[in-house]
Amino acid sequence: MEENYIISLKNIVVTFDGERVLKGINLDIRDKEFVTFLGPSGCGKTTTLRIIGGFVEPNEGEIYFDGKKINGMPPHKRQVNTVFQRYALFPHLNVYENVAFGLRLKKLPEKEIRAKVGEAIELVNMRGYEGRSIQYLSGGQMQRVAIARAIVNRPKALLLDEPLGALDLKLRKEMQIELKKIQQSAEITFIYVTHDQEEALTMSDTVVVMKDGVIQQIGTPQDIYNEPKNAFVADFIGESNIIDGLMHKDYEVEFAGKTFECVDSGFDPMERVDVVIRPEDIKVTSPENGKITGMVESAIFKGVHYEMLVDSFGSKWIIHSTVCQAPGTMIGIDLYPEDIHIMKKPQEESEEEKI
Repeated sequence: MEENYIISLKNIVVTFDGERVLKGINLDIRDKEFVTFLGPSGCGKTTTLRIIGGFVEPNEGEIYFDGKKINGMPPHKRQVNTVFQRYALFPHLNVYENVAFGLRLKKLPEKEIRAKVGEAIELVNMRGYEGRSIQYLSGGQMQRVAIARAIVNRPKALLLDEPLGALDLKLRKEMQIELKKIQQSAEITFIYVTHDQEEALTMSDTVVVMKDGVIQQIGTPQDIYNEPKNAFVADFIGESNIIDGLMHKDYEVEFAGKTFECVDSGFDPMERVDVVIRPEDIKVTSPENGKITGMVESAIFKGVHYEMLVDSFGSKWIIHSTVCQAPGTMIGIDLYPEDIHIMKKPQEESEEEKI
């Protein structure tokens, strides 16, 4: 095990009511890293977080923290704290006392409590609110207090289970930036759970994409977006056009009735593949200059671009462009080789995986 891995999960299997919700998870998390578990509801991301926190015990597999196996260790003995979507603050205590609560349980001297609470409140930008009642705070302020309470005793890792879910869109975007700043200032490993792709791409050093209890891809936000490992990842992280294709040979693929150059290799001759093309990578041109032609069905203004739905001989294409083409217009679609991403078709689950 490498020294800079603070947390390692080895072959983690979790079964609830006879159903495997985690199917052999292997994951290494570096110290001071911001890691996000991303996936649809029921994919196993919260269960994985709870495994690390000690709230769920795996049926199989091993959990390591700082190189030591911690299976069976209760949550309060692990060097991690958790912030849930419902912040679980004490309504009868003010901001200062909420943050100080855990330190008072440890019976620390008042001078030390004052210093630690002051530092934590400063870190989450809540200076001046120490005497404020919890019931008079906004959602964003409550979240900051919950984070301050969680980091006041300097855990080595902070687990965050969809903590921005209750906030409105504008505040959520502001808090995404704030959370990243807090993580960098505190120099604590943050492990974050969300189903919001933008949130994951905005804050994370590493994104772990999950589906049906299996990790689909681990990588930087740029890797996950630009080089998805399969059609699920491509479709889940941003919008994609996913088309059935046929790989003639290395660097040559057929789809939409045409043959295209691409930058992918390592497929069998005439192997059926998924072709993934991002809407923003499609070049709109005149019908005579396009490799493919189609009719614009709708065009919606999205602020920075127009989203057009184009029908090409029964296939639907989503195209993002700064220039609007009116519904009913015939257009050409052009693609560069690097805009075409080839994915292997997903394998059917084996009988063992279904058990």
